[in-house]
Amino acid sequence: MPLVSSAGEESPVEMLRGPTVLVIDDEQASRIGLRRVLVAAGYQFVGASTGTEALERMGTEKCEMIILDPALTDMDGSALIRLIRRQSLIPILVLSASGDERSKVRAFDLGADDYVTKPFAEEELLARLRTAFRHRFQARGERPLFVSGDLVVDLVCRDVRLRGRRVMLTRLEYNVLSVLVRYAGRVLTHRQLTREIWGESIPGTLQPLRVIIGVLRRKIEADPARPRYILTETRVRYRLAVRERAADPAAATAEDRISLG
Repeated sequence: MPLVSSAGEESPVEMLRGPTVLVIDDEQASRIGLRRVLVAAGYQFVGASTGTEALERMGTEKCEMIILDPALTDMDGSALIRLIRRQSLIPILVLSASGDERSKVRAFDLGADDYVTKPFAEEELLARLRTAFRHRFQARGERPLFVSGDLVVDLVCRDVRLRGRRVMLTRLEYNVLSVLVRYAGRVLTHRQLTREIWGESIPGTLQPLRVIIGVLRRKIEADPARPRYILTETRVRYRLAVRERAADPAAATAEDRISLG
């Protein structure tokens, strides 16, 4: 379990990072190019040159998306998609030099989320990644974009905004907030929250969670002593309030309007 200081920060502080993308491509130049595009867009990059290496990386890294060039040296790309789908619903975007319709249909039938043909436009690739990730949230019955009053949480981009301004969170602070978002409107006990965040490695005391909740309130509440968003229920439970958004559409940023549209 990460250490938490009295200010609620992880020690050492680990700031929030974007989703981790596993790029599977046997061409080093392609991996380098994709790494540049992804890192510039705020993603974390993990590379693999073979299907075997990709499966190993999935076992050791917390990958949240996959970009796969199916022309691999050690196994057929279709076989790799099939193996991945046996263990995970992670979004898979196939990036291939082949624009053959049968190849596309086969990839989708095996469980790929999208198919992009090389050469590609960088912005299109990034848009396809966001869409695939968003669809996975929707498939699980979760809202990829949460709006409550002036608070906007984009679970796809891991972006938190209050009155249009970005709220800077550490990884642990965001994890707590994202769990509250997933269960927005419902009451969660301390134990339920800690189990969602730390899994089986539940800390022996509830103090770390209380500290993080306190820090989140200082960052998103106008008056942390009288919270409007993260509410305390009977001293042992928390609830994220779902509030109507401000009626003035000009209060939303252009990015918010696009996301909500």
